[in-house]
Amino acid sequence: MDAKKIKVFVVDDHDLFREGVNLLINGSSKAEVVGEAVNGEDFLEKLDSLKVDIVLMDIAMPVMDGIEASKKAHEKHPDLKIIALTMFGEEKYYFKMLQAGVKGFVLKSSGISELLNAIVDVYNNKSYFSNELLMNLVEGFKAQLSKDSKVAVNNMQHLSAREVEVLRHIASGLSNEEIAEKLNISTTTIRTHRSRVMAKTGCNNTASLIFYAIKNDFVKVP
Repeated sequence: MDAKKIKVFVVDDHDLFREGVNLLINGSSKAEVVGEAVNGEDFLEKLDSLKVDIVLMDIAMPVMDGIEASKKAHEKHPDLKIIALTMFGEEKYYFKMLQAGVKGFVLKSSGISELLNAIVDVYNNKSYFSNELLMNLVEGFKAQLSKDSKVAVNNMQHLSAREVEVLRHIASGLSNEEIAEKLNISTTTIRTHRSRVMAKTGCNNTASLIFYAIKNDFVKVP
């Protein structure tokens, strides 16, 4: 076992997929698999006996799913870093996974380079979200914004009306320049609003702002 490599625990109920992931990770110079489990319960039973840096967690599993397993693991190990392994169509679970403490989302169809990038980023205290998944969510937000202009009043008290407006447009996938044109104000002003929204919400990137917007009902997943 290489002390310099990131130690990864893989949790997935499909043997072939799990074995493939193990093989790819162990063939890299950045990480190595130190444990594996076939469901959440199996994972929790093995976790305490291993030194683990990153957990790759499937969402839908028998016995105990990834949401419950992540939640229980974080109750015992608050600093544990978990990346969800996901597929298109599982968007309805993302925000439950975020609430359970997950720091990254990677498509199961992703290549080894993207998986390793996610592992390294989350290990270094960053969040990670596959671009394909992010774009898929943004397209959904755009469609929803055209149908629903309501804002959850209880969740907007600490944001100004303009900040809420900017947040909603960020969540719809618009750039600073596009938001400025839409609201007929300068790009510099939009940057200022964006910085204030990030400071007030505790978000540090666009992906986390989108998560915040959905979680707090500023926009809804269709």
